[in-house]
Amino acid sequence: MSLGSTNAIQICSICADICEACAAECSQHSNKHCQECAESCKQCADACRKLLVS
Repeated sequence: MSLGSTNAIQICSICADICEACAAECSQHSNKHCQECAESCKQCADACRKLLVS
């Protein structure tokens, strides 16, 4: 991103999609570590999406 890569937007978009999919899967499980993973993935997806609009 900081170097202005022409692929940065696509990479951030793919990362956000993957993190959202992981969050959706992990949120279906009641184990503490799964819920923690889901929350981390949601935060990562949000961070990636914010980079896309800046």
